[in-house]
Amino acid sequence: MPTDAVAREALFRRIGERREELVALTRDLIRIPTVNPPGDAYTDCAELIGRRLAARGFQVEYVRGVGAAGDSDRYPRTNVVARIEGPRPGPCVHFNGHIDVVPAGEGWTVDPFAGVVKDGRVYGRGACDMKGGIAASIIAVEALLDEGLLPAGALEVSGTVDEESGGYGGVGHLAKLGYFSRPRVDHVIIPEPLNVDRVCIGHRGVWWAEIETRGRVAHGSMPFLGNCAVRHMGAVLHRIEEELIPRLAAKRTAMPVVPEGARQSTININAIHGGQREDHDGLPSPMVPDRCRMVIDRRYLIEEDPGEVRAEIVAILEDLRRNRAGFEYELREVLAFLPTMTDADAPVVRAVAAAIETVLGQPATQVVSPGTYDQKHVVRVGQLKDCIAYGPGILDLAHQPDEYVGIDDMVHSAQVMALSVLSLMNSR
Repeated sequence: MPTDAVAREALFRRIGERREELVALTRDLIRIPTVNPPGDAYTDCAELIGRRLAARGFQVEYVRGVGAAGDSDRYPRTNVVARIEGPRPGPCVHFNGHIDVVPAGEGWTVDPFAGVVKDGRVYGRGACDMKGGIAASIIAVEALLDEGLLPAGALEVSGTVDEESGGYGGVGHLAKLGYFSRPRVDHVIIPEPLNVDRVCIGHRGVWWAEIETRGRVAHGSMPFLGNCAVRHMGAVLHRIEEELIPRLAAKRTAMPVVPEGARQSTININAIHGGQREDHDGLPSPMVPDRCRMVIDRRYLIEEDPGEVRAEIVAILEDLRRNRAGFEYELREVLAFLPTMTDADAPVVRAVAAAIETVLGQPATQVVSPGTYDQKHVVRVGQLKDCIAYGPGILDLAHQPDEYVGIDDMVHSAQVMALSVLSLMNSR
């Protein structure tokens, strides 16, 4: 396979010439509002990707995440996997991107699903996280085919669902079916927005749990006759605020987590629900609440024991049960993923880092993501260690209003991806 400077420059030039096509594809993806929850328009987006790649000779499969949380006939968890084989056996490089996006929320100055282009950027929900990355990977593999640079091995591109809610109906489901395991796949690149000059080799661990405090109803004018579950949850919050958060801030990691604030352990209060429902007009009735639920999002470090992460919360709850009158609780685990970190010298890390230096003229930085992404399923379920995240977009813009991806960054990342494939296919 030619990898000399002439072939490389021809490949880069072809990607650069397709700049407007790259922008158009990104806009087309943004305009399909694949909002999760509930899982809108997954099939439409998967079929957009599938039709495009089928036209280039890829064999396309649509795999529904049957049985996954949220999957239904109204909101099917539709994944697309496309594969093209070279004329001879060789390694397979797989680009995996999630097609779901979080709700737009408030604060936008542009239509979040219009794919507005201005000032060298494409704006929209999912622009950086991660439809710009999906578009860049598609342009990269198409450019490789146009240049005749697939004489051996295979290329795969997948668009998968539900990454924003754990990935169980997407990469988690496909990994169980063998789509992310050898001998089918050798190297996986996930175009998450970790900045165009960075190789992301892993992520912190996550433990989500739901705490429910219990009480007894009574008339709101006589709260002394009841037992207020919301007040009990307030006691839990106080202990987390005063005791646990300072302890977590003191825990530091050697993992190269970005941004700097995420190099410590963290906990987020994801949601609190207590008292009467609010999905109605009018005033509430005077009642002492007998139930209060809180969802916590605990992010932890590779140096921490996962059992101790849970034990820290249990210790607070058990102490309150012993010492606070009327305190009862239930603790339910929502999801848990261990920290993961690919070897810094792994083939896919070396290939992408070398390509970044060639394209951008500066050394690549290795980082770890503060939040999990679908590498967790590739590594834990698929048992495939040669997996990293690399893509265009600024991490801090993910889930924000006026989210955008830089057009130059998309072009450069497509060049990095294409060059990385050449290196990995020459590694045998």
